[in-house]
Amino acid sequence: MFDKLRVKLFADGADKQSMLEMRRRWKVKGFTTNPTLMRKAGVTDYEAFAHEILAEIRDLPVSFEVFSDEFAEMKRQARKIAAWGENVYVKIPITNTRRESSVALVRELSKEGIRINVTAVLTLAQVEAVAVALAGGAPAVVSVFAGRIADTGRDPVPLMSEALGLLRELPHVELLWASPREVLNVMQAEEVGCHIITATPDILNKLSTLGKALDDFSLETVKMFHDDAAAAGFKL
Repeated sequence: MFDKLRVKLFADGADKQSMLEMRRRWKVKGFTTNPTLMRKAGVTDYEAFAHEILAEIRDLPVSFEVFSDEFAEMKRQARKIAAWGENVYVKIPITNTRRESSVALVRELSKEGIRINVTAVLTLAQVEAVAVALAGGAPAVVSVFAGRIADTGRDPVPLMSEALGLLRELPHVELLWASPREVLNVMQAEEVGCHIITATPDILNKLSTLGKALDDFSLETVKMFHDDAAAAGFKL
């Protein structure tokens, strides 16, 4: 069932060995990173890490994010990152920390031919503004954080469906379902028609359960409880 998915799986992470393993085992179609994941993975030299990854991964898209809060510096960083390879997408956050929109910068960079991944998008108004900015530009990705939308108690599926509609006239722009929480989200992204969904190693490792017979899964669960009780030496 996994092999029949139309939605493209991108691995989300910043650990080199894990990234290469996800490529080999799950045949992911691309990679995304961000400063938070890099810090968690212990990366201390941003550029050195990026070049190390790109030396191994030349034929799949890889997204690296700018980290300045000032648009002029974002622009400089974006141009530098884009020059690292033809498979590089530059992640630009939808706003800076002062809630100032980055749409003008996205438009400028896209028109220059830089492949942009607009990140941290959570509203349809943001998608609509980004769609206008990316029209006529370079190939791009719009990363809508569906998982974070769900964290607020809202169903992300209708929003993702509407977002796809807003991008329908832009064949060079792909919609990415970001921050998934469970395998169910992969199927939701598939059914909506999202082009891409990111997945952490934890979620990718659960893909073997996709479509699994529930009776079999029930029995495996019972056996797990039984074996763990025995291993712990529990007595009553």
